[in-house]
Amino acid sequence: MPQLLESWLHELGLPESLVAATAYLAALTFFLLMAIFSFWVARHWLSPLLKVYTVKSSSDWGRILAEKNFFHRLSHLLPVSILYFTVDVFFPDTASGDVFRRLLLIAFVLLGLRSLDALLQALNLLLSRRPLAEGRPIKGYTQAMTIIIYILAGIFIIAIITNKSPWGLLTLMGGLTAVILLIFKDTILGFIASVQLSAHDMVRVGDWISMPKYGADGDVVDVNIHTVKVQNWDRTYATIPTYALVSDAFTNWRGMTESGGRRIKRSLYIDMNSIGFCTPEMLTQFTDIELLQDYIAGKEREINEYNANHVKKPKNWVNGRHQTNIGVFRAYVTNYLRQHPKIHQEMTFLVRHLQPTPEGLPLEIYVFSREQAWAVYEGVQADIFDHLMAALPHFGLRVFQYPSGFDLRQAGFGGSPPAASANEQQVKL
Repeated sequence: MPQLLESWLHELGLPESLVAATAYLAALTFFLLMAIFSFWVARHWLSPLLKVYTVKSSSDWGRILAEKNFFHRLSHLLPVSILYFTVDVFFPDTASGDVFRRLLLIAFVLLGLRSLDALLQALNLLLSRRPLAEGRPIKGYTQAMTIIIYILAGIFIIAIITNKSPWGLLTLMGGLTAVILLIFKDTILGFIASVQLSAHDMVRVGDWISMPKYGADGDVVDVNIHTVKVQNWDRTYATIPTYALVSDAFTNWRGMTESGGRRIKRSLYIDMNSIGFCTPEMLTQFTDIELLQDYIAGKEREINEYNANHVKKPKNWVNGRHQTNIGVFRAYVTNYLRQHPKIHQEMTFLVRHLQPTPEGLPLEIYVFSREQAWAVYEGVQADIFDHLMAALPHFGLRVFQYPSGFDLRQAGFGGSPPAASANEQQVKL
């Protein structure tokens, strides 16, 4: 094209000094106008057409790509490609043509990088909506791929500027592996850890995890290649390095939420001095408790039959079998929890004695609540033990606790006991 312009300008009779400059300026102007026109076509015609076509389709994939501006970015590659192949027409075998070619190649790499970045964002969004990928660190994988394509783009741009082969640069970087590993140590460790977390299904978004070392106790809200973000119950946020979840110990409460129950494991410490055999009067009193009527009657028949066949001196309480107040209370606790609407009856259910301690005899309740929400669960647990501690005196039992200053004053140590409160006076009346 510049040769044709020069010939035409010669025919017009322009001086030789102006012919070359005018031809070059005309070619440059036409080239720039073509660049502007091609980008305008791509922006106002090609990109909207692709977006309309994908939005009307029934595929989620097309709509997500349009949402992430993938087609808009991809459409810009066409005018750059057209301009690259027309450089030889406007600037054949010139230094300017070589500069334009390199600039267009760099633009092609950058636009391709932005298109791939949009593609990866769309891929992350699409996979995160799939049930199979729910809670998995998909974002970590896409971040790792993004880092790789950015590094490759940087290598290609350097190769274009220096006019060297990119494979030679990759070979050179192979010799700098140790330096690269040192620079990207956290990224590499995080990527490997995110693969392990996903492969073994160790943690998902929405899981409740506890990791005291990092001050984390709450729900996982984000898992990426570098960190796991946890929102604690006090509404603060804790960030944990992803590789720490593989190298250190943490507790994941997902099994509890999936099981449908939350464990209640707590003990009442019974004063062992209050434990004894049940007298007939006590048994008569216990039969007034609805939850114990069938138990008392059945147990008495069983004991009487056994004693009639095996005991020769029944007057001595040590001979034979007799009911104890702690045994009757344990049966009451079992029946009380069996009819409790918020206790899971199909999961582990234990009311047992543990080994006696200096604090008394632990009566442990090991059951599961149907309620898993923290506040509701604590309320269920508190209601149960409120009731059981209030019921203990009806069985002749006492809860063990260390003597307080009030107890010592009541016993006559440290001066006269304090005056009774209004509530205590009312109880005595």
